Amino acid sequence: MLLETAARPARTKPGPPLTSEQAERIRRIRRSGAYVLLIISSAVFLLPFLWMLTTSLKSDADNLAFPPQWFPDSFHFENYVKGWTGSLPFNTFLLNTIVITALSMTGNLISCILPAYAFARLRARAAGIMFTALLATMMIPREITLVPKFIMFSKLGWVDTYLPLIVPEFFGVALYIFLLRQFFTTIPQELIDAARIDGASELRILWSVMLPLARPAIAAICLFSFVGNWNQYLENTLYLRSMEKITLAQGLGMFSGQYVTQYNQMMAVALLSMLPILIVFFLAQKTFIRGVTLTGIAGR
Repeated sequence: MLLETAARPARTKPGPPLTSEQAERIRRIRRSGAYVLLIISSAVFLLPFLWMLTTSLKSDADNLAFPPQWFPDSFHFENYVKGWTGSLPFNTFLLNTIVITALSMTGNLISCILPAYAFARLRARAAGIMFTALLATMMIPREITLVPKFIMFSKLGWVDTYLPLIVPEFFGVALYIFLLRQFFTTIPQELIDAARIDGASELRILWSVMLPLARPAIAAICLFSFVGNWNQYLENTLYLRSMEKITLAQGLGMFSGQYVTQYNQMMAVALLSMLPILIVFFLAQKTFIRGVTLTGIAGR
């Protein structure tokens, strides 16, 4: 008994409860610390954007000044006009980018919604194994498949066409299927059972029940697909050779000359190329954040 008593740790008496003023002071300190971290993080992300903005308004002399200066002596808004309507046909590049992005987004939605619903709500043998194999493909770097895909598409005669950039998007993207599947599992099973009792087919349940409730997840997938295809550079450079088929990302790379690079016009066109992404994000910001948040809730 003596040994057991000695082995027991001494109980510490609880301290006096905090007063309302002390609790409020602690909340203010925590809130201030969070704001400081947010301000520092925002500054880290905003400084490159601010540098792009100020560089796009510099003259050629200010562009080459050493040491570099953040703000130009005078603002040159004509850089936007010169960069867009100069020697490169950026109107054609914009149209090509819109076509590729729109068709790729359509392919992503068609090819990802159907398997995501099947993995979430249909019962089949080895469904877990197939879903695990699908997730395993996310571990494969995209660069590893570049050479085999290029050989295959070159033998099909698809080089210098939009087909290598659009057709693969109709065969599903593992990340988008995973996100949609996770969101579908959060929808109550009672709604699906009620629709089945009423005689609805699986496609009718998907169209009338699941998709209206999955708008946040679909908005997130659309934004991911839009940004990824809009900024695609590597595969576009591999397959697109003709000037009339080049995209915006490739056109920006053409500003780098052999002897001189017009950084002010390059940054101006880069900002104009970013405008659609910024507009889409701010218009669908709440829906996008809700979709990304809810896709990670389900665990089954």
